[in-house]
Amino acid sequence: MNIDRRFFIGGSLALGASACIPPDQSPLGRLAAELRIIEAAGNGTLGVELYNTATGQSVGLNSDRRFGHASSFKFSLAALLLQRHAAGLIDADRRVTWSEADMLEYAPFTRERIATGATLRELARATQITSDNPAANILLRELGGPAGLTAFWRSIGDEVSRVDRYEPEMNLVPSTEFRDTTTPAAMARNVAKIIYGDVLPDAERAELKQWMVETETGLNRVRAGLPEGWVAGDKTGTSGLIGGTEYNYIDIGFAEGPKGQPPITFACYFRARQTVPGMQPIGELTLSRIGRIIKEFAEPERGLPLVGKIY
Repeated sequence: MNIDRRFFIGGSLALGASACIPPDQSPLGRLAAELRIIEAAGNGTLGVELYNTATGQSVGLNSDRRFGHASSFKFSLAALLLQRHAAGLIDADRRVTWSEADMLEYAPFTRERIATGATLRELARATQITSDNPAANILLRELGGPAGLTAFWRSIGDEVSRVDRYEPEMNLVPSTEFRDTTTPAAMARNVAKIIYGDVLPDAERAELKQWMVETETGLNRVRAGLPEGWVAGDKTGTSGLIGGTEYNYIDIGFAEGPKGQPPITFACYFRARQTVPGMQPIGELTLSRIGRIIKEFAEPERGLPLVGKIY
């Protein structure tokens, strides 16, 4: 109740401030204004890109600003494994083992399987669905380290995104940091290329898409704001700065409406200013409000004529 009240007050202040600026009354202009209101109400910095996979049209806020990946990089890591497996460059069903030295704080899958090991495919599924940190590090090492994942992004046309470190150091990304960052604009298009483009063959694309649907860490973020009947999948990330006052809430993924609307991919980053450590309701609530914007953005009357897929 208190959070909703702060959203109302913050939104009202944002509306008051915007009264001095001639508003953009186009459909996309109004959606961008709504994103600014969500940002102001959350009392942080919001980075958003919503991308129409059929028209190439997009709407966003701070879409070219750099934000840290946190665990959201694990989606692309899983895609890289499936791509290399399909190309015959690696066997995703090869079993690997690890030791206590590989274990980190959040390890729901690798802790359970430390005695028996797992296949690379199982590690990829675990790092996507559960966000298991040791699974991500083991998989990242097998795929060429941070440079290997960065090269994957370059190979699909992303000249922006980068990974420089392993878990957990890669989460230490203050607003001035360049390492381990991306932009909403770059990542929304990466999701489109991977899930709807030709980066992966049909079978691998369907497998990864299903993993995203099964991911439960995002149920209280963007997906919580989508109307009933929509199909969506995502990968989240959450990180904070040791001794700092910034906390980052991230959600990247796709959303498909039930009425034949073109699929929308999204990349959302919220850098919250908070004085206490750990996840707070304001972070997930801010991201959940973007679900309604996606629904409005997908309405045919807001979009351009369909001209085929543009990635």
